[in-house]
Amino acid sequence: MFSITVRDHLMVAHSFRGEVFGPAQRLHGATFLVDATFRREQLDEDSIVVDIGLATRELGAVVSELNYRNLDNEPDFAGVNTSTEFLAMVIADRLAERVRKGALGEGARGLAGLTVTLHESHIAWASYERAL
Repeated sequence: MFSITVRDHLMVAHSFRGEVFGPAQRLHGATFLVDATFRREQLDEDSIVVDIGLATRELGAVVSELNYRNLDNEPDFAGVNTSTEFLAMVIADRLAERVRKGALGEGARGLAGLTVTLHESHIAWASYERAL
């Protein structure tokens, strides 16, 4: 399996419900490094996984929809704990939709899968992996 990874970053504010979250139940900020890894079994006709420029652009577009937002105020996330795991899924699903619509080029239709990883720090991160 071949893969390429592109990176961006995301800054949000949010809070959580539930004792398991301790002090994070209060409104707080979070900054994430966001990695999107695109996979395919065989390279395309140009000997690439996907156009890295288009992948970078589309990840940036998805991240910009969330960046500098208080996620507690976003209607899409009403009643949801916007955990790192949950946000990785949201970003992956939004990227997958862009792949489906052709935003990453025709060659991207041959992608097998996508993994989005959000790094909370140098010692903790969460990922969501999905088929395309």
